[in-house]
Amino acid sequence: MMLPLRSRREPRVNQASSAGLPLDGKRVILGVTGGIAAYKSIEVCRRLIDAGAHVVPVLTDAALHMVGETTFRALASEPPKTSLWTDPDPIPHTSLGQHCDAIVVCPATARILSDLCTGRSGDLLSATLIATEAPVIVCPAMHTEMWEHAAVQHNIATLSARGVIVVPPEEGRLAGGDVGNGRLADPVVVVDAVLAAIGPIAGVLNGCRVVVSAGGTREPIDPVRYLANRSTGRQGHAIADAAHRAGASVTLVTTSPLRSAPGVDRIDVDTAAQLYQAIAEASADADVIVMAAAVADFTPATVAEDKIKKGAGAPELKLVPTVDILAALGERKAQGAIHALLVGFAAETEDLDVNARSKLADKRADLIIANDVAAAGVGFAHETNAVTVFGRDGMELALSIRSKDEIARELCVLIAQRLSVPADTTRHQ
Repeated sequence: MMLPLRSRREPRVNQASSAGLPLDGKRVILGVTGGIAAYKSIEVCRRLIDAGAHVVPVLTDAALHMVGETTFRALASEPPKTSLWTDPDPIPHTSLGQHCDAIVVCPATARILSDLCTGRSGDLLSATLIATEAPVIVCPAMHTEMWEHAAVQHNIATLSARGVIVVPPEEGRLAGGDVGNGRLADPVVVVDAVLAAIGPIAGVLNGCRVVVSAGGTREPIDPVRYLANRSTGRQGHAIADAAHRAGASVTLVTTSPLRSAPGVDRIDVDTAAQLYQAIAEASADADVIVMAAAVADFTPATVAEDKIKKGAGAPELKLVPTVDILAALGERKAQGAIHALLVGFAAETEDLDVNARSKLADKRADLIIANDVAAAGVGFAHETNAVTVFGRDGMELALSIRSKDEIARELCVLIAQRLSVPADTTRHQ
């Protein structure tokens, strides 16, 4: 079957624009300069497109020595722009700067940082950068000696003070084979910065301190075996990442190996006791505590020092209760020891409404997020979820099946509404 031809000048339509992607409707300029890390901007472009953004690449002359126009022509939403003088638009820098939601410079060389700092407009990209009021995100990448040079550090400090978002380079292998600081941040980190700047919930939790637990605890039987549950930690991690992108200072206490967003303060634990200790320490000055972890109700009374051999027959396990962390937090809140909005989870297989409301009262929580883990595509090990949120004030809100990232974003908005946090103010001065 022949497909209809699309003009090369016609903007590409994102294929999943109706799927609730976090950058739907956002126009992002991707500035690419002549650093060796320019090849990684291709992955950034793809990830921005996957997130729903309309991506317009702007390549410097030096960038064209590192990457080709053809690649971006194939991947981006529009053909790449490379010159002030050859574009049909007589003022392309002004048009680009006025009609975008963000500009991401990846990689950002010492030269482009200097141009932006001094206001020099020597090419299309540098002119566009000073012709915009949209958020500007720069991702420096250069050799260690260049990155540490006093002039570069001065420029970085100046740009940061002006509100430019700097995604700092990482330690790692550099061009030439040596290792040091100056390696371009991972493309995932770059896109996270864009989401934090212009995503659908950007700023709704500005200044808030949020503590999130995630994953299923593991209660040891012996050095090899443990009691566990089916939780993967996906929903808890999604909530922590979303809260971070919403502007919150986030502490994530997790048993899961899943990655967490850069900037999230992460504490890895295994057992219910370890999780309780970490949550108790982190919750003292929290504005929000989200207990998304699936915490074991019981743990072995004793742990064998050596592996239990099956030749001795089936062992008898004596179990003792673990600390009910949500109830303990509810008690501390009732006593005035903590002042956070307390959010619990309830994984149910029957009588969801009754059990969730009972848990809401028994644990003294402010919100209970309940899901039917026996339903198709819901709960443990799925990329999707469907939840009903119950409030102490009688509120009931159902969120139909959707991605766990979307559930997390909806929950952050709901939490912000409960806290009455304006998007442009800071809770903690």
